[in-house]
Amino acid sequence: MGEASRASGIKIPTIRYYEQIRLLPSPPRTEGNRRLYDSADLRRRRLIRHARELGFEIQSIRELLALAGEPDHPCTSAGLIAAARLANIDHKIARLTALRVEVARMTDCSNH
Repeated sequence: MGEASRASGIKIPTIRYYEQIRLLPSPPRTEGNRRLYDSADLRRRRLIRHARELGFEIQSIRELLALAGEPDHPCTSAGLIAAARLANIDHKIARLTALRVEVARMTDCSNH
């Protein structure tokens, strides 16, 4: 599991959590009870890590993974998921911009 963690950039407890919630399938094991991962597992972990870095929620990642497993599926569904995330980002930017204006006003001593 340490190799899987290093290769994907996901910490071991997080990999275990993703397996527990079935975001990652439980891999087959050796007779010594070591997990066996293949290149598809690595791609899946990297996709998850990247999606989390982009701020996607677990359910959205689950949907993106399902779509990634269907190469003939049109990208429209993935585009809708990404568009929803983009709208969320835009909303946060608007809120932060408003907060910034308010805090900047507080720093302007000439208004007192």
